[in-house]
Amino acid sequence: MLREAAPGTIVFGVSMHLSEAESGYNVAKHLSATLREMRRVAKGCDYRAKIEGMERFGIRPERPIGLNTPQIRTIARKTGRNQVLAEALWETDIHDARILAALVGDPHVITRTTMDKWVRDFASWDVCDACCCNLFDRAPLAWSQIRKWAVKRGEFVRRAAFATIAALAVHDKAAEDQVFLDALTLIEQYAFDDRNFVKKGVNWALRNIGKRNERLRPEAIACAERIRAQGTPSARWIAADALREFKAKARIPAKPNPRPVRS
Repeated sequence: MLREAAPGTIVFGVSMHLSEAESGYNVAKHLSATLREMRRVAKGCDYRAKIEGMERFGIRPERPIGLNTPQIRTIARKTGRNQVLAEALWETDIHDARILAALVGDPHVITRTTMDKWVRDFASWDVCDACCCNLFDRAPLAWSQIRKWAVKRGEFVRRAAFATIAALAVHDKAAEDQVFLDALTLIEQYAFDDRNFVKKGVNWALRNIGKRNERLRPEAIACAERIRAQGTPSARWIAADALREFKAKARIPAKPNPRPVRS
């Protein structure tokens, strides 16, 4: 893989999985150009205010450049999907570059090994969620990875399992209801975990399944009730928050038909 040692300098190390016919030189060149563009965009930013704002939300960025999400998304749109570049960006250990890697990675090319490595590297919830909601949830490997990550002890590894479920509930329009019913069993199983980023991930997954469609909502409500009965502080919080949202959703009146009814 590639690692940025100093501005404009790329060190070649461990071999990486290539998805395109790019030589090491071209990968390094593309990576250097991307990092230069990121730093150019960041020049006009209030770096200190950006970092302080991230810290207020519980994010402790490693080697941050100071870009905001819209700026990173703009760069990603210009770059397009490129798994080779994504893996090179990840290896820089730069916070912003890892979020960009999640946006330019190719879900149909990324390997199980790479997904596992990135999950082990997670050190903040925003990088975790960027990968889960923009890349992992679109990968054919997603469901098998979810089951594997959920049993792991690491806080962000376990969060990745439930953040990916939450993302799939929104983005995978073709998925059958049964996969989400199975996911409710997993949600119920890990509702005991009181670590902040895990319990919020479990809650997020439960709420999104309940909001996916009218068929799943009663099942999600029943799951929340069973979780509440577990009696742990984490379980009570997860259930209460989800049930509050489900009830609020039920009170929203149906939108009127914008088309006039013909007599």
